[in-house]
This record gives sequence, structure tokens and C-alpha cells, in this order.
Amino acid sequence: MSNPRGAIRALVVAAALVAANLVGVAEATPFDPKAFSSPEHEARYRTLIEELRCLVCQNQNIADSDAELASDLRREVHRMIEEGATNDDVVDFMVVRYGDFVRYRPPLRASTIALWVGPFVLAAIGIVLLFTQLRRRRQATAEAPLDARERARLAALLDGDREERPSA
Repeated sequence: MSNPRGAIRALVVAAALVAANLVGVAEATPFDPKAFSSPEHEARYRTLIEELRCLVCQNQNIADSDAELASDLRREVHRMIEEGATNDDVVDFMVVRYGDFVRYRPPLRASTIALWVGPFVLAAIGIVLLFTQLRRRRQATAEAPLDARERARLAALLDGDREERPSA
């Protein structure tokens, strides 16, 4: 063997390609959301997958996410609906498994109070800081009266300026 590192690198690349191919085979048989026993189940399914957050993407619901976990969660929601679970059962299952973060609208509880109150507290702090800054700026730019010494110096400066100008 002239280059053992090259051979090892080639083996690693080949293993990665085989693994990627196996993943591709698994994804070649996607979940068919049209396989519902009734239109009501499909409507409930659509409602639920739009209300549940993708834990990988965090800013998307599982309906819009392409993440593998979101796909698994969609399958789980489908399975539970087809087995007769209510919407509350499905949401409760997801919350027990993943926490309140999986919901776009978490309930008001002690553990989620910061999510509900936090934006208002931050907005109030911002408003107070804004008004404080504006008041300080206004006070700093307000004209303070000159004392006698400053008036005398100003008069001397102005008289000196008049003497330096040529008369017209």
C-alpha cells in the first residue's frame, strides 16, 4: 500500500455513501397523509400538525418542517388519530414527551409564566429606559444661566472679536 491514509479515507467515504443510501431508501417510502379512514380524521390531523412546534427547527410547525423528527411526529399524530385518540390526548402525549415547548400556545402555568409575561415586562423596561434617556438628553441641552465670571469672559471674547474685524 503506497498511501494508507488515502485507503482509510476512501473507506470512510464509501461507508458514508452507503449510510446515506440506506437513509435514502428509508425515505423513499414516505408517510402518506392521505391514508385516513375519514375526512374528519384528516381535518383533525391538519389542525394538530399546524399547532405542534418542530423541536428541531423551533420556528416552524411540524406541518411545514422537513426535519426527520417532524416527519416522525406527523406519523405519530396520524397513528394516534387513527387509533381513536382525541386532540387533547395527542397534545397531552406530545407535552409529556417533549414538554410545553412543543406547543405554539403553551398554557399559563408557573413554568410558562415567563413566556406570557416576559414580553410585556421587557416592553415596559424599554419604555422606561427610553423616557429616562430622553429626559436626561433634554436636561443636558437645556440652557443654564451664565454666572458673572462667565458673562465677563464672554463679553471679553466678543469685544476682542469686534476689534479684530476691519471696519467697513
